[in-house]
Amino acid sequence: MLIPAERIEDFCAALREAGQKVVFTNGCFDILHAGHVRYLQEARAQGDCLVLGLNSDESVRRLKGPTRPINSELDRAEVVGALKSVDYVVLFGEQTAESLIAKVRPAVYVKGGDYTLDTLPEAKIVQSYGGSVHFVKMVEGRSTTNVIKKISEDKGC
Repeated sequence: MLIPAERIEDFCAALREAGQKVVFTNGCFDILHAGHVRYLQEARAQGDCLVLGLNSDESVRRLKGPTRPINSELDRAEVVGALKSVDYVVLFGEQTAESLIAKVRPAVYVKGGDYTLDTLPEAKIVQSYGGSVHFVKMVEGRSTTNVIKKISEDKGC
């Protein structure tokens, strides 16, 4: 379910008031692959519901370059939102998810193992109100960049 960004703070407050342990993660999720699926399953296992902050098209371009994203933000939101591990999706356009984290106030913030507490600006916000940060081990060789590279190499087939 796609939740409008302007409603996410109240929406998540209601989840917490209902006793839900809210988990949050964020990313581009441009071309889904097994690494994404395993990551989101582990994220969801950390609590009662998973809120996924999805980078807007504009923010993906800033992060990944002018040829990305491959899929539009609404298409990406529909695809990740259809996964049973993802309960709610919210779009955001900032470079980091710091302001979104401050609104969602998850009990657990999940990121990939390529980050550390020191390299994750959102971690300080989560820890400031007593939340925790969980790192998921990356699946070797699985990335959207690798998928795009393989497609580009296989164009002659």
